[in-house]
Amino acid sequence: MQNISGYKGIGLFIDLNLDRFLMPAAIATALFVSAFFASF
Repeated sequence: MQNISGYKGIGLFIDLNLDRFLMPAAIATALFVSAFFASF
């Protein structure tokens, strides 16, 4: 049971960090893509 709770904690930690990292990354990607297509 110790391993299961450990994996769950790691998954939660990764989830939190992904949310914190994914939002700016998604916004930056959208801005980059729109600027890329606007240059045509």
